[in-house]
Amino acid sequence: MTQSLDDIRKRIDAVDAEIQRLISERATLAQAVAQVKQATPADAAEAEEEVKYYRPEREAQVLRKVLERNQGPLPGEEMARLFREIMSACLALEQPLSVAFLGPEGTFTQAAALKHFGHSVRTQPMAAIDEVFREVEAGSAHFGVVPVENSTEGVINHTLDMFMRSTLSICGEVELRIHHHLLGRARQNIRKIYSHQQSLAQCREWLDSHLPDVERVAVSSNAEAARRAAEEEGTAAIAGEVAAEIYGLPILEAKIEDNPDNTTRFLVIGRQPTPPSGEDKTSLLVSTPNRPGALYRMLAPFERNGISMTRIESRPSRLANWEYVFFIDINGHAEEPRVAKALQDLRDESPMFKVLGSYPKAVL
Repeated sequence: MTQSLDDIRKRIDAVDAEIQRLISERATLAQAVAQVKQATPADAAEAEEEVKYYRPEREAQVLRKVLERNQGPLPGEEMARLFREIMSACLALEQPLSVAFLGPEGTFTQAAALKHFGHSVRTQPMAAIDEVFREVEAGSAHFGVVPVENSTEGVINHTLDMFMRSTLSICGEVELRIHHHLLGRARQNIRKIYSHQQSLAQCREWLDSHLPDVERVAVSSNAEAARRAAEEEGTAAIAGEVAAEIYGLPILEAKIEDNPDNTTRFLVIGRQPTPPSGEDKTSLLVSTPNRPGALYRMLAPFERNGISMTRIESRPSRLANWEYVFFIDINGHAEEPRVAKALQDLRDESPMFKVLGSYPKAVL
């Protein structure tokens, strides 16, 4: 027998009440966790440090279980987003987190921070990548979020350079699908388009085809582009939905990026190392002597120990001309025996060796 609309709505109301009860129960348990941590630190070292309320490895494990359990009809990404927000709200009862990001308000970096931590954190916009690092190093923010590479335009060199002198650890990564929109008051009489230089590059084909004669002006961020477009007549901006909402700009054309799979990877930085989660990456900073076969010998420990390298980038060492350091990502956590063995072999062969962090792979 087909249920009536009234019966279905009554069932929805009952389910909503049960969901609310369970969320309240989870929040109460989160408060209990905080009380236990404050009363009984795990060891003497932790007793001298700030109690760790946010555990990246624990959150990654919870979200992976959410994806494994999900049977629809909601897609896994949407289900994980809902649980992330529940965890974010519950964590705020233990300790509200502050997260520094490359600002201003409305950037994709802020969107990445909210995707990773949920909307119950306090986000703090910084004017430059080095300021994000300094804010976390000084303890003014618990964590920071910085861009590191884009699938279309490559690495963000400033972020890599900061790791050469920073004491911070990488404790997470975020992969964000980037959708660029044309924002403005009106499509007619656009004389100038503002955007970040990478966004202009990522929308080059669309701009050449649809607005070939319009001046393109690179600014410090897409959010700054939206701010200018909101204030200046005859201008438009390329930016995301968050910037459109903040600056009250209509979306004139949606998803104008040339590559529909355009994705940016962001790193979460903090002051403490992250324990294994079961599915991790490790990032390294390594130098090698300038002699024949040096790069081959540097990579050999990974092959011997069956470790997959997922990325390698070179940067000038800044110590001498034509000497370079390598940023390397590998699968696995530094505490895993085979990874630890490979890292020890690499350490013995390298003039400069630094583990930048082991951290959970991006869940979504």
